Amino acid sequence: MDMEIKDRFTTLWRKYFHNAELPITFYYSDKEGPAELVKPGSVARCVIGALVEVRKGSSFSFNADSIGCLGGRRYLGFTEGLMPDFEYFLSCGIPGKMEGERYKKSPELVKEIVKNWPNFKAPAPLIIFKRWDNLEKEDNPEVVIFFAQPDVLSGLFTLVNFDESEPEGVFTPMGSGCASIVSYPYLEKESRHRRAVIGMFDPSARPYLPKDVLSLSVPMTRFVTMIENMEESFLITDTWKKLRERID
Repeated sequence: MDMEIKDRFTTLWRKYFHNAELPITFYYSDKEGPAELVKPGSVARCVIGALVEVRKGSSFSFNADSIGCLGGRRYLGFTEGLMPDFEYFLSCGIPGKMEGERYKKSPELVKEIVKNWPNFKAPAPLIIFKRWDNLEKEDNPEVVIFFAQPDVLSGLFTLVNFDESEPEGVFTPMGSGCASIVSYPYLEKESRHRRAVIGMFDPSARPYLPKDVLSLSVPMTRFVTMIENMEESFLITDTWKKLRERID
């Protein structure tokens, strides 16, 4: 991690977003050292629940065994498998056997959706999550994740699009909470536009978040340009000053 970039963003964040929550980051690694390895059953089964502690300042690393949710293991790239009868789980369920989440209308529709899901395989056996202020020189963050209220989200959304000619510098794919902050933004780092992802619309993940918070995740390579743009963007205008004054 470039410590100059880290310090510059921290200073600008406090200047333009006051005491809004700092982002967390993640990267894949072969080394356990940079963060405590999560033992099976020691944190919330849902990855989003486990990340509550990272948002508070803890640093965690996960391997395939650390994650209690099969979906979490898939969306973090540690397995390609899905639970048995997944198409029924995500839709109508199976009477007397399985209650469906009813996030999709039919099992057939789920099967079609799964065919189009992007392939995602973790490039290393560990994924390391750290809050921005805990990053050290040896860290190599690949995605930056904000958990933000509407005013902060407005600022981030507009900053992502500040130097973008395409109308969708940010997109919102349907998926689990962990897919929206890990697999989708991670895959974007190889794309031409390196879009940001707004997420946390998954009703199953929502209980782990305040009622007025969503996420915006962006590849680190794109985030560096966002930092470079901050002091020539709308953030220096009276328009933003009105919003900045009401951000905690």
